[in-house]
Amino acid sequence: MVDLSAPGSDATAKGFGSDDPMIGDVSEGRVLRTILSRTPAGRDALLGPGDDAAVIAAPSGSVVATTDTLVEGPDFRAAWSNGYDLGWKSAAVNLADIAAMGARPTALLVALAVPKDRRLSFVAALADGFRDACAALAPGCAVVGGDLTVSATLMIAVTALGDLEGRQAVTRSGARVGDDIAIAGEMGVAGHGLSVLFQRFHRDGAAIPVDAAALGEGEAEAIAAQLRPVPPIGLGPMAAIAGASAMMDVSDGLALDAGRMAEASGVTIALEQTALGAHPRRALAGGEDHALLAAFPAGVLPPGFRRIGSVIAAVPDAPVLCDGEPVGPLGWDPYRDAGADVSH
Repeated sequence: MVDLSAPGSDATAKGFGSDDPMIGDVSEGRVLRTILSRTPAGRDALLGPGDDAAVIAAPSGSVVATTDTLVEGPDFRAAWSNGYDLGWKSAAVNLADIAAMGARPTALLVALAVPKDRRLSFVAALADGFRDACAALAPGCAVVGGDLTVSATLMIAVTALGDLEGRQAVTRSGARVGDDIAIAGEMGVAGHGLSVLFQRFHRDGAAIPVDAAALGEGEAEAIAAQLRPVPPIGLGPMAAIAGASAMMDVSDGLALDAGRMAEASGVTIALEQTALGAHPRRALAGGEDHALLAAFPAGVLPPGFRRIGSVIAAVPDAPVLCDGEPVGPLGWDPYRDAGADVSH
């Protein structure tokens, strides 16, 4: 789990002392040089930043692509997340989507819309977060290009690319009756961290900085899981090799995302409460751990995955059951829940 005391405050970004201008006071070229000096070339980049587009190798002949946008307000609060956190999380959530298809992440394209009053060190810390997340979660993957603009609202849009290495993509629609349902990664920890943030560090409708000294047992780890998730990226390709019939990233809560897999596959997913850990409701409702949810033929369970249920014939109006009972509308729906001061 990521330690909240790990490198991350924008002011500690290397190379910045008193010369830390606001974004509105420097040229686009200087911002770009700051980012590129902190992000190494990717293993699959045949042509990296500097031209109109990057050129990325795709040895298998197919490319997996995904995109995700983080917007200040609905997706993060500046009082809780520094530049390093945001770079790490922006990389991690996209890497998880690539892994969920059974692919190996190869490259990231990053589009930044940054307010003029942000310091250059913030962008440097953001780049450090991208670099370190790629190095830790998907070695060889790197930022290969993107776009810069100025905006009143901070926005980070990332497109991730991946290579299937000759395998078929693992979709969410392949679960079959009799399959085992398994999970790799955490369930509900990041959601608990979000609850702690809203309950303890949110006053009068606004976020306030986290006081690490005020955190109880397990709360620092939960907040770290929310701000800097550590999804099991390498297990995505391993699951595909082992024969996963369906797989997806759990970003919006186990109950909601399992329901999506069930509906895409035309089945019902029957979860077992005892397999969901000490806090079953937290596991069902919490999102943003970016665990990998997968269906495997019975008896096929690769290392790193643990069984939490099975696939059964579709039950009308009940895509997900837990101990035989339908699971209600738990999880995070951005159109329903954005702006609500609640956890997932």
